[in-house]
Amino acid sequence: MSQYVSGNLLIIGGAEDKHKDCKILKYFFQEAGGRESRICVITAASENAEEAAEPYKKLFTSFGCSDLEILNIYHREHAHSQKNVDKITRASGIFFTGGDQLRITAMLGGTVLGKALLQAYERQVIIAGTSAGASVMSDTMIIGGAGDTPGEDLIQMAPGLGLIKGVIVDQHFAQRGRIGRLLTAVALNPDVLGIGIDEDTAVHVRTDGKLEVIGRGTALIIDASQADLSNVDELFSGRPLAFAPVKVHVLCAGYEFALRERTSSPVKR
Repeated sequence: MSQYVSGNLLIIGGAEDKHKDCKILKYFFQEAGGRESRICVITAASENAEEAAEPYKKLFTSFGCSDLEILNIYHREHAHSQKNVDKITRASGIFFTGGDQLRITAMLGGTVLGKALLQAYERQVIIAGTSAGASVMSDTMIIGGAGDTPGEDLIQMAPGLGLIKGVIVDQHFAQRGRIGRLLTAVALNPDVLGIGIDEDTAVHVRTDGKLEVIGRGTALIIDASQADLSNVDELFSGRPLAFAPVKVHVLCAGYEFALRERTSSPVKR
């Protein structure tokens, strides 16, 4: 489907392993160029930027990265700094830490740095984000909402960075019981795919329009393109959701999903 832009994204469900095998972070490091990588860590999601950056600084350095930049964005003026833009422009890998996804869009949206980020994406530089850094990658992002019953507690959504079109991402998925809110998000936007990613799990959206699952958990993909029953117009009066049929793909490491065809298959090496 045309809304999916070919890019190079590593979308992480949060709480990725930083102490044992560090599989996801090592994967990002290798995709960014390994020992030749130029990594830029962006902490815009966090009010405690230095603290958020420290574990990634230590890990990427220990992996062998000798060219590492930390980009702390506390105010929008920092996102108009040419020095910071240059860090993004020369990076071979960009990594967003977790925190509050609204902080990322508030700090970067419409700035020179935000435009440089889109240009890096168009050059197929690998861009990774964990937790809030994952949610913000889509053009529409989830910023709140709870409740096990879809529609019971209406979801909150806002514009994201728009690096990937036609999907809505949720993170900490199984661990925080977020299937209800992702179903609600998809019901409100039935033409998009919902992607729920577990902790210590990632999906690599590759330049061929496929996403591959990496890590120890699962990625759940909701496809409601064939739904012909919906009561979303009644949700605002407190009604629970009725929405069908909905196709669900549950994938773990070793499997991939074709975004355009909306099909799953084992990864072929």
